[in-house]
Amino acid sequence: MKEFFEISVYFGVFISLVSYGMGVLLKKRFKLPVFNPLLIAIVLTILFLRLIHVDYSAYNEGAKYISFLLTPATICLAVPLYEQLELLKKNYKAVLGGILSGVLASLCCILVLAVLFRLDHGAYVTLLPKSITTAIGMGVSEELGGYVPVTVAVIIVTGVIGNMFAETICKIFKIHDPIAKGIAIGTSSHAIGTAKAMEMGAVEGAMSSLSIVVSGILTVIGANIFAGFM
Repeated sequence: MKEFFEISVYFGVFISLVSYGMGVLLKKRFKLPVFNPLLIAIVLTILFLRLIHVDYSAYNEGAKYISFLLTPATICLAVPLYEQLELLKKNYKAVLGGILSGVLASLCCILVLAVLFRLDHGAYVTLLPKSITTAIGMGVSEELGGYVPVTVAVIIVTGVIGNMFAETICKIFKIHDPIAKGIAIGTSSHAIGTAKAMEMGAVEGAMSSLSIVVSGILTVIGANIFAGFM
């Protein structure tokens, strides 16, 4: 059985899709934030690989084809933004100000935590792109000399946490404006958080989609500046 999984081209794709499908079913059944489909898929995939003793490299031979869809999927987020273009034009100052403040907050938090925990330069720059989409964050981490696999993991964890708790946090802090919600979610938890924003409403989804792009560009610039602080 192990040998079959290792040589099968479709093994990685199959396990990934089945695990995610089980996550979706659990989310629909229990309707709790902790049953995030992506989180469930990650846990189930890891457990399965450990159970049958298959190396990650063998799994990734098939699973890597799913990652090819990441960039076009991110580009497709421009569709809801286009549908809310007039709303964006009316509020562009607030939108840009919100995204900029979110990016600065993220970078400053990483700097403060790096100082407190005495991280070396490599670990510090690894965490700087935590709140932007993986497609951009990997390039930023590699360019700055970070640990790219760790960056990917941190980005995923950030997105999953944003997806799980975004709506609750908005309620706690009484954030009711859909534009503010979308900007906050997209700037802090990229595409995974945007999935939650789209569930919350069309405006939230559109603003979150915009935030992914703009915050990604600003983080590329900001990370290069902040990288020189340690």
